Amino acid sequence: MRENFVIHPNYSHLAAKLQDVLYNFSKKGDYVTKGERNVIKMVQLEGIAFNIKKFKTPNVFQSLVYQYLRKSKAKRSFEYASKLIDFGIKTPFPVGYLEVFSGGLKESFYVSEHVNYDFDFRELIHNPSFKKRNEILRQFTHFTFKLHENGINFLDHSPGNTLIVESEKDTYVFYLIDLNRMRFESMDFNARMHNFRRLWLSKTMMKVMAKEYAKLYKKSVDGTYALMLHYSRGFQKKVNSKKLRRRK
Repeated sequence: MRENFVIHPNYSHLAAKLQDVLYNFSKKGDYVTKGERNVIKMVQLEGIAFNIKKFKTPNVFQSLVYQYLRKSKAKRSFEYASKLIDFGIKTPFPVGYLEVFSGGLKESFYVSEHVNYDFDFRELIHNPSFKKRNEILRQFTHFTFKLHENGINFLDHSPGNTLIVESEKDTYVFYLIDLNRMRFESMDFNARMHNFRRLWLSKTMMKVMAKEYAKLYKKSVDGTYALMLHYSRGFQKKVNSKKLRRRK
């Protein structure tokens, strides 16, 4: 068995305590989410709250791929979070990760600082009368534009992966989470509009965001809205078709 434990220098003094939590993950901390694929727990160490994400154990083939050909999701999450921070993009601070190998990747954990957020992007979708909704959408559009301008193609740019903090009156701060699927590349207008598709935007939301993005990119509002709508509806239709097939 081989292990790879990496911790940010800011938290090197907590390395032993953090390793103890990781080695005893089933017994330590409080559950934040307990899904079929991944589990997230929160722990307190010396008065600081951390989130620990344990990724699903890969199958035999995938475990070998992660050992020899591809970085694990935990390692990617840590490295991508560090890159985002370098670009001035908010994400829970990357603390460290642990990989356990034995004939392939057996277990992997990603540790980040816990962020006390006010709501996530999903609430804007489910509640059309959400307070200051249009203003939040406009600021979120600026946030997404900054991602694109920095060549950050967040492949999981979906409603549950943006946490929102109201910092001052009518000012909102956005944090990206679930970072292991990301590409760093130049993005043309087509790619940028394609990146909005997973957000499950209504036409009303798209009109607000398209108008704002068009101003930033110096593109026509109608053209921006049409392309955003095209990719969003295509994605929604595909997902709904899959759900219908499963039911049948």
